Amino acid sequence: MTVARDDVLRDRKSIIVKLGSMVLAGPEGGIDQVIIDTLAEEMADLVQKGYRFVIVSSGAILMGLREMGQATTPRAMKVKQALAAIGQSKLMHAYDEAFSTHGIKVGQVLLTREGLDDRKRFVNSRNTLQALLRMGAIPVINENDSVAVEEIMFGDNDFLSSMVVNLTDADLLVILTDTAGLYDRDPRLGEGRLIEMVELVDEKILDAAGGPGDSGSGGMSSKVMAAKRTARMGIPTVIADGRTPGILTRILNAEPAGTLFLPATEKLGSRKHWIAYSAGVSGTLVLDDGAVKAVVDGNKSLLPAGIKDVKGSFDQGGLVQCVDRSGREVARGFTSFSADHIRLIMGKHSEEIREVLGFFPGEEVIHRDDLVLKE
Repeated sequence: MTVARDDVLRDRKSIIVKLGSMVLAGPEGGIDQVIIDTLAEEMADLVQKGYRFVIVSSGAILMGLREMGQATTPRAMKVKQALAAIGQSKLMHAYDEAFSTHGIKVGQVLLTREGLDDRKRFVNSRNTLQALLRMGAIPVINENDSVAVEEIMFGDNDFLSSMVVNLTDADLLVILTDTAGLYDRDPRLGEGRLIEMVELVDEKILDAAGGPGDSGSGGMSSKVMAAKRTARMGIPTVIADGRTPGILTRILNAEPAGTLFLPATEKLGSRKHWIAYSAGVSGTLVLDDGAVKAVVDGNKSLLPAGIKDVKGSFDQGGLVQCVDRSGREVARGFTSFSADHIRLIMGKHSEEIREVLGFFPGEEVIHRDDLVLKE
């Protein structure tokens, strides 16, 4: 399949720009104000042309390190959190200075994964961001490192940026890093070739992305996974070098720049994307082979007859993962029954539900409208 870059990027006006630690790091510690000033000037020019931006920015810990006169990032979580608390205000000041020169206001938004697990809080966050955009401000989003713990951290702002695409109804994700994009092998070895376009993130692409980076927690692998998650919403992603002058303009003009990840042809809606990636799982259902085939290949609802085991405790409406006999996750979704009720009816036919439970809320344990297949 031959796809023209212009056909993919044309008329995409709502842009998420993710800035990682590697592209923001200054030569003398902290963040590089020149980089932020340059990008702010470019974004201000693009705003005049009808574009709107949301920034997902790392850098709070870098700024905290500089303020405290430290050269290396500590391993202890509580120390990182303290440094983030010190550095976050300095980070926002850097953005405020850069954009105020162009008459643009910025608004700080700090998120945690726990904050998006709950659908009500997810919608509240969405409403706040939409309000900021309607006011003409540019939201600057970061993980709330000062209160996040390992269990609720996004882990890297690449993941967070893909969630923000859903929160803001954006139509393009741009991940700016310190390399020109995804290479078919490690470019540090001098033999890598830039991959200009990715139609599908498969095992070959994941192998090319490699493991976590030397600095920060992401690396190219988390950026590629963010692009894969974003593609499921029908939204393209570009990974490019954030230190290249005019990089955003080049990308939006569909010029050769970075690696373009194409959107999926069958896309998830906002709610299903939230089910797949943002909502917190409270239990597990183990399916037999027939149920796995019906759910995955047949796009069917999950019936009690195909359930072999229930793990965890959850109420009706709980989000659960569905796994095959080997423990591989195949789907997740919201249940129409509690864990205790599923244990009573699992393996039974739908017409037996009323007899066993004394009531009949429906025949599906998870309706297909509430079920999302694992990517």
